[in-house]
Amino acid sequence: MKESLNRVKIIVVKEFRHLFRDVRMLAVLTFFPVFLLLMFGYAVNFDVDKVPIGVYDNDKSELSRDLRSALTASGYFYESVQINSDEEIFAVINSNKAKCVIVLHENFSKDYYRGGEASLQYIINGTDGNSAGIIQNYLTSFTAGYSNRLRSEMLEANGLTEYIPVDFRPIFWYNPELKSTKFLIPGLMAMILIMICVITVALSIVREKERGTIEQLDVSPVLSYELLIGKTIPYILLSFLSGIFILLAGFVLFSVEVKGSYTLLFISTILFISASTSLGIFVSVISDTQQVAFSIATFASMLPAVLLSGFIFPLESTPAAVQVLSFITPAKYYIITLRAIILRGAGISAFWEQLLLLIAYTSLFLILADLVTKRKAMKQ
Repeated sequence: MKESLNRVKIIVVKEFRHLFRDVRMLAVLTFFPVFLLLMFGYAVNFDVDKVPIGVYDNDKSELSRDLRSALTASGYFYESVQINSDEEIFAVINSNKAKCVIVLHENFSKDYYRGGEASLQYIINGTDGNSAGIIQNYLTSFTAGYSNRLRSEMLEANGLTEYIPVDFRPIFWYNPELKSTKFLIPGLMAMILIMICVITVALSIVREKERGTIEQLDVSPVLSYELLIGKTIPYILLSFLSGIFILLAGFVLFSVEVKGSYTLLFISTILFISASTSLGIFVSVISDTQQVAFSIATFASMLPAVLLSGFIFPLESTPAAVQVLSFITPAKYYIITLRAIILRGAGISAFWEQLLLLIAYTSLFLILADLVTKRKAMKQ
């Protein structure tokens, strides 16, 4: 046992030396997580805020000015342009000077004071369907609130008490500000960890093949599992450091706190890194050059982690075929677990199935790697 640990220690030291000598790889592993965190934290943001709007006010009354003032005071909108004719509406939206144009008809205030329906029109640029839908929801909510305020004022002026049959008050748990960054940080952590584990582990093992040193290791006292453990330990430690950095940066920059158990977070991270490492080992077995290993590892880790894991887009809204295909990436299971622990503070009962799937994923790819290795050995 002691001799086995010494052999693993020697391989770990050797791998660390290779890592520190490869300045380019070390720079990528160090600064790439920082770049992704900043990019997804600040640049990739699905929150719709400070929406530029154009106003075509045909009424020009005190009521229309009050509505415009209330709309901009909400903080979601600001008037970027004032429109004076029907022809300008198309030009303003087409030039993207405004995401939405509000049209107030000339009888807007008269209809209101006569007790009729004061109508207004929202013309929204629907090029970006997601943003257009959010803008519509904001405008609908604002209009309902503004209409209720006017109704209350009118009833109060007439000495009447407003009766509300159903009074609803929505409450948002876990993310009351509805910031998309809090939704993205756990997925970003999963994507960075799987890329580090799969790509670096695959390149590390294939490098021995290219240099011809794998044959020397085969005839040495080093056993295969000792080689794999020694090769993967440095990158597992590097993955942990990256994960800790992301959590700290997420807390400092975006106020993302871990609301659940750190023990469960540690266990789930261990299982995810094991699953990612097993995928990296499998890629190294089927690859003969670092170029091929890098291409396969990138395709097998990054693309599924971004597109099929629920990192950016909720899987529930995707077609059934895509939801089935999503089982090929361990990032899916880890992201579900992370969001349960970090955002909701949930216990293991909320995600124990995901942990079992990570264990099954690790076992499957280690078995596949062993079968491919034995088949290659038989052919030789």
